[in-house]
Amino acid sequence: MSKKNINRNQMVYSTNPHFEYQSDDQDDQTTLPPQQQDLRVQLDKKQRNGKEATLVTGFIGSADDLETLGKLLKQKCGVGGSAKDGEILIQGNQVVKVMNLLTEMKYRVKKIGG
Repeated sequence: MSKKNINRNQMVYSTNPHFEYQSDDQDDQTTLPPQQQDLRVQLDKKQRNGKEATLVTGFIGSADDLETLGKLLKQKCGVGGSAKDGEILIQGNQVVKVMNLLTEMKYRVKKIGG
């Protein structure tokens, strides 16, 4: 799907030749400083065929900043993962390491689950 068709809620077709769809992009969201972020770190096994993954949720900011933070965490842990939809997914059980890294970067971090 091309980028021009993304986020067109309820719009199917317009006969107006000068019509331009106005979307509510959330990509322009400003990123809060680390001291104001409340991040949640948890170990997740759901829908991963029993494999463990560390999930970081609660990030408020732009997608670029989320990708940057995810890339930094993946590099420091030495594993793969992804960062999308406001969540950072790190492969393996890296909860303690991720919490320590985020605390060093002045984020407020809470562990969810066991």
